[in-house]
Amino acid sequence: MFSCSSLKQSFSKPKVVYFVFLGFVLLASVYPIYMGIVMLASYLQNGGINATDYPKYIIPYTPICIALIVSVAFLPLTYKLCKRFSLVIVSIIAILMFLGTELAFENIVVFSETTIEVTAETVETWQWYMCIAPQITEGTMTAISKNPLITEYSPAYKIHFYMISIIIMMSVLGVVYGFYKMVSATNYEKKKPLIAQLISVLTFIGLCVLACFTAFFRTGAIVISPISAVLMTVFFLVFGITAGVYGGTWLYGQRKLLAVTVPAIIAMTTTTAMYIGEMVMMNWNLYRFGNGLLFDPIGVCPLAPVDFLVIAASGVITYFTLDLMRQKTPHVEIS
Repeated sequence: MFSCSSLKQSFSKPKVVYFVFLGFVLLASVYPIYMGIVMLASYLQNGGINATDYPKYIIPYTPICIALIVSVAFLPLTYKLCKRFSLVIVSIIAILMFLGTELAFENIVVFSETTIEVTAETVETWQWYMCIAPQITEGTMTAISKNPLITEYSPAYKIHFYMISIIIMMSVLGVVYGFYKMVSATNYEKKKPLIAQLISVLTFIGLCVLACFTAFFRTGAIVISPISAVLMTVFFLVFGITAGVYGGTWLYGQRKLLAVTVPAIIAMTTTTAMYIGEMVMMNWNLYRFGNGLLFDPIGVCPLAPVDFLVIAASGVITYFTLDLMRQKTPHVEIS
């Protein structure tokens, strides 16, 4: 009879861990891959895709999934050949594959049949419109075009797309590699930070999926609703925490300055970089969570006090999360 102990023994085998994570990545990639097939089929048939058939957020999520499937699939071989450098190698492979696929998708044309002046845009620019307002109609496009805060288009808006993509790929690969190595070496020292990393990246991916279909209920207006403000705040926080916990996983067991403080700095730096990406997209402005001292920009700085609080909170949460996990862990030097 199949018992809990036999289940535990099964998951102590590297092959089982590998196939479980590979299956999870494949399952999570079904819809993004489907979107990619729809776009490519339309491109081959019509030379582009109609705006009404545009799959939401084809970029960057389809390229992310392609890169992760290939990288995870070859992880055991890479681990066997390269051992301690295998995570670095699969991460580089994933990033390069993502960038190649992403750039190819960005240049596919999206045809629009509305009365908007420009009737054909690339996926790159069309995605910019969707970042501002999730439901692209003639009315929202007109509102966007007349809004002086967001009319300046720059391909640099993709900075935060690329940051999101790289953090997701590195975190997922870090989790798969971490558990695979842990089971292969029967060394469970980093089990707690790996679980924290798994939780943080799954939460962040969930928020990304929500953003795909709602864009956090933004309408193109600079001052957003309370629900949008809450969701965007959580998104920024989890983004920074995910990056911080990723760094903390590999520094786990070191002295406090390295194991806790450095990941907290990574979290705050990543959150700040996300704000910069948003400012680039918004012509050096930011969505406002409300009006008043807490929400208004500080002088010439686009950031408001609440934005600095979000940045600081990402570091504080990361710090205490990692510190809590290491309290009963003896100091172990990495050889």
